[in-house]
Amino acid sequence: MNSFAKKVIATVLTAAMAFSFAACSTKSEGMTIEEGKLIMATNAFFPPYEYYEGETITGIDAEIAQAVADKLGLELVIEDVSFDSIIAGVQSGKYDIGCAGMTVTESRLQSVNFTSTYATGIQSVIVAEGSEITDVDTLLAGDYIVGVQSGTTGDIYMSSSVEDGGVGEDRVDRYARGNDAVVALMSGKVDAVVIDNEPAKAFVAANEGLTILDTAYAEEDYAMAINKDNQELLDAVNGALAELEADGTLDAIITKYIPAES
Repeated sequence: MNSFAKKVIATVLTAAMAFSFAACSTKSEGMTIEEGKLIMATNAFFPPYEYYEGETITGIDAEIAQAVADKLGLELVIEDVSFDSIIAGVQSGKYDIGCAGMTVTESRLQSVNFTSTYATGIQSVIVAEGSEITDVDTLLAGDYIVGVQSGTTGDIYMSSSVEDGGVGEDRVDRYARGNDAVVALMSGKVDAVVIDNEPAKAFVAANEGLTILDTAYAEEDYAMAINKDNQELLDAVNGALAELEADGTLDAIITKYIPAES
């Protein structure tokens, strides 16, 4: 990994690992915003974590959230919103959980709590084939313009100073969706796009003339955001995730969308 790569390690917030799984089958009063429902905020343009199949939102996050909701005896309701509004929505009580390939960061921890982690992601760099940008160090050292999805860790990382491993605000172009940043790359408006590796692979497969740099930019762990005042829901979701990990459900869902390399 290059000298600027960073590892964002999620804080595991399992205050009650002895939580009774039997209690998960019944929703306690006040645990969720709406009786009998688990309202999840996501941005459904981040394959394979969340994306549309017809009018249905599917993907890793959607299936894991559904499995958690089933454990809690709740109906999952998915709201497709802009990525950078998810934390604020969870913090204000508009949504029960934020689940969108979301990395735990110190700044986000000031606003919300996070569950145990359930997946690991890599921030990668997409460039045009034949680009003079051949590695991450070249990208950071040059005057290249980088496209990112607004509010993502790719945005946070790249907007930081060169000394902190980014390129600075002046060299970052923000887009509402990852695919909008890729379109900007294809039209020459930006020189590279920094985004999670799995969506990056999907975008490159769907658009000729693009490639992913061999060197990763950063590694990170994903978790669900929950309101800081809702310890009961945090404990319940962590209990469900622990059971889903123990019985192999989490691995099965992730492998379904990201097959292990042979």
